[in-house]
Amino acid sequence: MTELKNIVLNIADKTLQKIAEKVFEKRRLEPDDAIHLFEEAELGWLGVLATHIRKLHNGDNVYFNRNFHIEPTNICIYQCQFCSYKRKAGEKGSWELYLDEIVAKVETYKNQPITEVHIVGGVHPKRDLHYYGSMLLKIKEVLPQIHIKAFTAIELDYMIKKAGLSLEEGFSLLKKYGLDSIPGGGAEIFDPEIRKRLCPEKSSGERWLTIHKAAHLAGIPSNATMLYGHIENYGHRVNHMLQIRNLQDGTKGFNAFIPLKYRKENNFLSHIGETTAIDDLKNYAVSRLFLDNIPHIKAYWPMIGRDITRTSLSFGVDDIDGTIDDSTKIYSMAGVKENNTMGLSEMIELIKSANRIPVERDTLYNKVNVF
Repeated sequence: MTELKNIVLNIADKTLQKIAEKVFEKRRLEPDDAIHLFEEAELGWLGVLATHIRKLHNGDNVYFNRNFHIEPTNICIYQCQFCSYKRKAGEKGSWELYLDEIVAKVETYKNQPITEVHIVGGVHPKRDLHYYGSMLLKIKEVLPQIHIKAFTAIELDYMIKKAGLSLEEGFSLLKKYGLDSIPGGGAEIFDPEIRKRLCPEKSSGERWLTIHKAAHLAGIPSNATMLYGHIENYGHRVNHMLQIRNLQDGTKGFNAFIPLKYRKENNFLSHIGETTAIDDLKNYAVSRLFLDNIPHIKAYWPMIGRDITRTSLSFGVDDIDGTIDDSTKIYSMAGVKENNTMGLSEMIELIKSANRIPVERDTLYNKVNVF
């Protein structure tokens, strides 16, 4: 520890030196510190510092779960510039699964060691909370023990309003229907000007935070995300993370933070290209250092691929999501060629090849198996 500390502190940039001192003294970083890390820190140095904090939070454990996704529809009322997934009703490539089709899919996972179903999709104009509630009930009839992590804040905002309910009423009812937690999607970048250019029609960043706060107060935990690598700058990223950190101070309801890389194919922002793997790794590291109150930093492996996922484990990441079983189209429709299935043995081997300890978890990070 002393040798590591001396190596990290022995740096010409005095501002980076002071930031490193804060990290070793367990003092909270300020937004200007995080921006300086993005702009000036050498990648290897940043990885060493983020690894130190990752070990304090989670040792050498790297978590994953056995899960599958249901995407009920990609029909959506919004026209987000970055989205390759959305379709209008009747448009080529659109789909909407009916309840019997969803039940049939869920039945294929009977007697399998699956612990979570992840449900997200488009904001369908005709479907409200009660429709999705009946979906949750039917899923739990087939798999009573499954943890249902479902619906982004954007989906929730629409379905709850369409049912004529308040957020408090909506979450109370969804819990009765079988909702256990919510994912972090729809956050994008909170900055109003960036959001105006990316997704002007959808719920605001402030509303996203309000919905997650309401979920936490209702006893429903969640994750948080950030879509990066498009038209935002480092200041926008840091301000986004600051607002998540502030909410976590009050509710303690976030389990994980998941940076989501913008992918360029088949959307209105394709001309801007994509950010680099170096920026991906730097983003994970700064997230781990800045979000001192978030237990886990997740690399979503279907988004960045197996190789960068493995490398990310040296930059503060301690979770790589789940087996997924080729059950999501969100990133494949944006041009990602990665096979969206990772078997248990492959998952374990990937983690062990980074000299980490594979830990199968449930959605709430209770340990199921250690390999």
